Amino acid sequence: MGELLITVAPTGAETTKEACPQLPTTLAELVTAARESQEAGAAMVHVHIRDDAHRPTLEPARLAETVVALRAETDLVVQLSTGGSVHDPLAERLHVLEAAPDSCSLTMGTTNFGDDVFANPWPFIVDLYQLSRERQVVPEFELFDLGHVAALTRLLAQEGLPYGGRVHVDLVMGVPGGMPGTADALVAAVAALPAEVTSWSATGIGRSTLPVAFAALAKGGHLRVGMEDVLTLARGVPVERNSQLVERAVTLGRLAQREPMSPAAAHALLNTARHQGAA
Repeated sequence: MGELLITVAPTGAETTKEACPQLPTTLAELVTAARESQEAGAAMVHVHIRDDAHRPTLEPARLAETVVALRAETDLVVQLSTGGSVHDPLAERLHVLEAAPDSCSLTMGTTNFGDDVFANPWPFIVDLYQLSRERQVVPEFELFDLGHVAALTRLLAQEGLPYGGRVHVDLVMGVPGGMPGTADALVAAVAALPAEVTSWSATGIGRSTLPVAFAALAKGGHLRVGMEDVLTLARGVPVERNSQLVERAVTLGRLAQREPMSPAAAHALLNTARHQGAA
């Protein structure tokens, strides 16, 4: 099954600093979390940023500063979220690519997100996809439901391959309103992936973290972990730092005889601009 790509998602946009003081919300905290996660075995970082009040933001200068800092302190593939929070306007989400990350998230459809709605209308998806190609940013297609798998098939048929020529997707499972975080749902989603997909990972939210991880490893997929997605290691045992979740993913991978992928190998897997420049 080859090496295991472990992506760390350190922060997210939902959890507040008040509710979880150990959540990395400042730039210094985020860089430390990323560096520790790389040392533990992560190869890519999925980034949401916060403002001085620890609230989610898509402020262009902060995004650019974050990309520069992460590249200076780590070798990780730097992936910026274009989802932001569920309240961010579509136009602001497009501007995320101006920060020149290696990769960006690209969610393939609108979904209920707890009590909110995460809006991703088709024209916005196409605009973001075309812009990612123009900016030479590799998209990671976020699939929250089986309908999103079908939408990816439609997008590739209509627009062709993304920048870099690789199609990497992430199954986001267990969000209230999306597909459940179960082995059955994962198997169904993987079976429906279009032939152009070259690699895929899975993310289990909350209590679905471990079931999704086990199923993904069994099917040959990669893993995303981090405090964006889960805040406990077990019932009543809080996560103190993101590297703990990476370390657990490394342990699970090695049980499946899969060693963690290096950042350089992850850049090659996704064929990022930095990899092409180094090749």
